[in-house]
Amino acid sequence: MTIPGTPTPAPGKKVNRIGLALTAYRGGKSTLCAGCGHNAISERIIEAFFEMGVDGQQVIKLSGIGCSSKSPAYFLGQSHGLNAVHGRMPSVATGAMLANKGMLAIGVSGDGDTGAIGIGQFVHLMRRNVPMIYIVENNGCYGLTKGQLSPTADIGSTLKNGVVNDLPAIDLCALAIDLGASFVARSFSGDKRQMLSLLEAAIAHRGTAMLDIISPCVTFNDHEGSTKSYSYVKDHDEPLEEISFVPFFEDISVDYEPGTVQAVSLHDGSTVFLKKLAGDYDPTNKSMARRVIYESAARGEVATGLIYIEPNRPDFLALLNLVDQPLASLPAEKTRPPREALDAIMDALR
Repeated sequence: MTIPGTPTPAPGKKVNRIGLALTAYRGGKSTLCAGCGHNAISERIIEAFFEMGVDGQQVIKLSGIGCSSKSPAYFLGQSHGLNAVHGRMPSVATGAMLANKGMLAIGVSGDGDTGAIGIGQFVHLMRRNVPMIYIVENNGCYGLTKGQLSPTADIGSTLKNGVVNDLPAIDLCALAIDLGASFVARSFSGDKRQMLSLLEAAIAHRGTAMLDIISPCVTFNDHEGSTKSYSYVKDHDEPLEEISFVPFFEDISVDYEPGTVQAVSLHDGSTVFLKKLAGDYDPTNKSMARRVIYESAARGEVATGLIYIEPNRPDFLALLNLVDQPLASLPAEKTRPPREALDAIMDALR
């Protein structure tokens, strides 16, 4: 079935399970710097939503301000989009999902937009477990305003002009785990396979899926001395597992030896298979997840993969016990109390 209002694919062109070609998931042409890691992330988002057969018209895409927040213009051109003001995307996303519980939300932010001016809003979105995909395109600098150090820049890393960062970094994955996000992952924009599997799992997850993706800034933060450069992350990447994702609409068939794989079932029937590379690491163990982040950082490594998942934790909308019909579609007589009800409330307070 082809979704009404979407381009009809040319004869012979590959389509997904809802009859759409990959082109239906693209957006405008990128205006970011050539080689920017953000563009690679946009490409994987396009691929993930295509492979999962998501109707773009049922997607809300949100962002704040910064290079990263331009990214939603480059994918899912059929979806609904809104650029919030700097650091305020989480509250807009929360309101959008409260009003439209049947939609799928994806928010794209940056390390400055999230870790600096927006960190207060990030905190409350994580603790509420709002059902959305929250991507941080993390380059450790303010790329839109000439490359100043951001709150995620590692201590000891240097700017191009030789300035050394003497402040400890905020680890957004550790913060998200502590606050209550139910899906926390870290990846690298140069690792296409890992990114795609994580994004597909995030689409299937119900709750806050926070992905911190190291995305080098080729203009201001890709030099020797940076811990967010392509070369540094490639040399210091420490994958926790090999990730395979099987969506609910495909037969499960994985070729792993018994005892080496952990299978995690998601709410829609999809399954994430994790072939462990780091000993007995268990991503459902919150204490272990925290420890692996800090221990890898102490070694100067970047732990990537699915760091923590709690697939059965109720999301914010479930906790609020909302009515089945999306609030945005309720008629006024359902949302506005009659005068008699207000008078009764006032009389009770006299």
